[in-house]
Amino acid sequence: MGETAMLVGAAMLLASATSAPDPIAVERRRLTQAKQEAARAAARARDLERRAAQQQDAVARAQAEEKAVGARIRRAEADVAAARARLALVEALLARQRAELGERQQPVARLVAALASLARRPAAAAIVQPGSVSDLVHVRAVLGSTLPAVRRDTAALRTDLAETRKLRADATLATAALDQSRTALLGERQQLAALRARHAAAALQYNRDALIQSDRAIAMGEEARDIIDRMAAIGETRATLGTLAALPPPPAAPAASPSPPARTAAYRLPVAGTLVTGLGEVSENGVRARGLTLAVPRGAAVVAPAAGQVVFARPFRRFGTIVVIDHGAGWNTLVTGLGSAGVTRGSNVAAGQAIGRAPRTAPTPQITVELRRRGQPVDITALLD
Repeated sequence: MGETAMLVGAAMLLASATSAPDPIAVERRRLTQAKQEAARAAARARDLERRAAQQQDAVARAQAEEKAVGARIRRAEADVAAARARLALVEALLARQRAELGERQQPVARLVAALASLARRPAAAAIVQPGSVSDLVHVRAVLGSTLPAVRRDTAALRTDLAETRKLRADATLATAALDQSRTALLGERQQLAALRARHAAAALQYNRDALIQSDRAIAMGEEARDIIDRMAAIGETRATLGTLAALPPPPAAPAASPSPPARTAAYRLPVAGTLVTGLGEVSENGVRARGLTLAVPRGAAVVAPAAGQVVFARPFRRFGTIVVIDHGAGWNTLVTGLGSAGVTRGSNVAAGQAIGRAPRTAPTPQITVELRRRGQPVDITALLD
């Protein structure tokens, strides 16, 4: 009766596995989707990193152009200051030449005033007044001899005055042009600063998006690993069902069942610290923890949780230095986050033997320990001594 029940149960399990959708096929499809999504996320992360690098190059170019424009602005400001100094000199020269022209024109002005006075006197008065005719002849003689010289002097001074006025006009135009150039350069520098700010903001956003996509790729990789583990578990379950179906009839029940064997070897934590993450907890990135993560003092000694052979001991990507210990019979321990390893691949270690140290430079070092049985995570807390 017992044999029949066992065979019927095994047959029912096999029949239900046959009639229902093949879990291996379902997991394979999920695995393919997870791998494709991880590849797409990784590709997006690479593309975003490339765009971020391009934006950083644009920021550097904008900074260089901004510095060059700043140098041109300083040069324009110096030119404006020099032009204003020249304009002040021209104004001083013009004032001096005007004063000289006034001094040289005074004799001519007096002569013109005398002639005007004579012109206002009646001709009859000049005849009846003694000496008037002789005075008039004398004035005309003096005027005839001095007027050409005065005209020559004042003509040269007028020429100088006209040139000085032209210099002042040119200096005024040059100063105005330099002011306009400086204003334009200031506007160009402001535009370059705004462009640099936009490129910097775009680079920052691309870097953030790249980190998000990279974390997503890691999460999808973890999911793919979980799917592979589930596929392995399904395979083991099928193998177990097949073995059960092929078993002979069970022997008669013994009088007393033996007690389970006592555990011969205890498992220990590799280092003392504060628990940060427990087995099965899900991180912000959607990654499920496969072990325990401990916050430890800087430089703390890390030991082997149990005896075994070191199969891996070196830095690996962003996980720091990793040590993997094979305990035999499908058991292995993975210790990550080490600052340095004190063992090498192939060496045998005893339980409690030092295998490395926590980082000395990290502000809050964290050590992660994972215990696995044929690739499946095992709860360490149940084995701790």
